[in-house]
This record gives sequence, structure tokens and C-alpha cells, in this order.
Amino acid sequence: MLMIRLSRVGKKKHPLYRVIVSEKTKDTTGDYLELLGTYNPHTRETNLKVDRVKHWLSHGAQASGTVHNLLVDQKLVTTAKVKVANIKKKAAPEGESKPAAAPAAPATPPAAA
Repeated sequence: MLMIRLSRVGKKKHPLYRVIVSEKTKDTTGDYLELLGTYNPHTRETNLKVDRVKHWLSHGAQASGTVHNLLVDQKLVTTAKVKVANIKKKAAPEGESKPAAAPAAPATPPAAA
């Protein structure tokens, strides 16, 4: 199955992404079929080859969640955005605190035989 997805490039702690078409099972840093554009998350700048994106979508390529949301922003796809990350924080209920550690039982020496 073909996927339209992001491939990270750029410096350490300053990522830039390429929008590529590749086989779903292949690594994004390796070979890809076609470069469709770029995405800069710092400036939110997206450069896409619109005609090529439409071509691959019409030939059955699936977009990853993040790329799908980028295509919705660019008005290339008319469906709703997809929820990509599900981050849950564990919050302690109000008024409750962690239970205190139980005191250690005194060790008894083994009985002499």
C-alpha cells in the first residue's frame, strides 16, 4: 500500500519535513517514489505540488494522519481532520494523596536448631 507521509530532514532540534510517497512498509529515510513538497513546522509553511498530490490520491495512495490534516488545511481534501495524538495525563483526584509507606516489620532471627 502506498502512503503519503512525512520524512524528517533538517538539523538537530530544528526539524523540516518532506512530504513523500513511499511504500507503507519502507523506512521514510530510504528510497521513496516521489517528493511531493515540504513542510516547515516552525513557520507553518507548506509547499505542495497540488496536481501530484491529487494524482497519487486518485491512484489509491493513503495519507498519514498528519499529512491528511495538512491536506485539509490546504483545502485539497474535504473531509474532517483526523485526531492524530492521544496524550493522556494521569491526574490524581482532588483531596487524595499518595498513601504513606507502611513501616517495615522487624526482622526475626532464624531459630537455632
